[in-house]
Amino acid sequence: MPISVVMPALEMAQETGKLIAWLKKEGDRVSKGEPLLEIETDKAIMEIESPGEGVLAGVKAEAGAEIPVGQTIAWILRPGENVPIDQPVSQSGRHKEHPSSQAVPVTTEVAAKSAAQNRVSPKARRLAKELKVDLTEVRGSGAGGEILASDIEAAAGAPAKQQLPTAAQTSADSLSTIARLMAERTTQSWTSVPHFFVVREVDAGALNGVRVQIAAAFENKQSLRITHTDLLIALVARVLARHPRVNASWMGDGIHNNADVNIGLAMAVEDGV
Repeated sequence: MPISVVMPALEMAQETGKLIAWLKKEGDRVSKGEPLLEIETDKAIMEIESPGEGVLAGVKAEAGAEIPVGQTIAWILRPGENVPIDQPVSQSGRHKEHPSSQAVPVTTEVAAKSAAQNRVSPKARRLAKELKVDLTEVRGSGAGGEILASDIEAAAGAPAKQQLPTAAQTSADSLSTIARLMAERTTQSWTSVPHFFVVREVDAGALNGVRVQIAAAFENKQSLRITHTDLLIALVARVLARHPRVNASWMGDGIHNNADVNIGLAMAVEDGV
């Protein structure tokens, strides 16, 4: 039986994945577990292994394509097998004779709206509620007409774009998935998380002394470079553990005290953070 190669979901909220490159050509023999292609998720570029052994065939996607999660992009065939023909949408009920020819388009329209409402990603449904977008008026761009979050954003922004003066011409630079996610998360953090800034000047002589001592003990033995940032993260972690209220989060229904201390560090790289 032919084995399908699908766009995998590597993250909880992932809706699509970007195909970076095929590591095998159509017609090549592949082994199970052998690197087959590279995809870009919201956070990284990852290699995807072959789900079975056989010959790569029926490749449907090219490098650079943005593909919905779960969509078949190729097949792995064994000797004597052929690429399956895409199955059409079930035709049950469509061959029945209708007493009135006018009843058919009405039924089809209602069914189409119902199907559209069922093919909505969770993220898109939540975003539609926030932006007050009518799902029945949105045409989905995902697999099988599924409505994605990008469709909701486009529908919500359409009226505003029409009201812009024609003289205000702008250009949009295409972003990688990682860069786009960085922009979305930064905007979300700035608009949804309360910010409170405190600036104090301190004498870091003792801190620098500790760094020198630790560096002498670790850098020569383990080839690790200890920085002031490393020490500050360790200090912040201890403070959060000592003051649980500062480590709490607002979850919508109340304040949740977190048992674990998690600290994220953003580092600037060539194409983003």
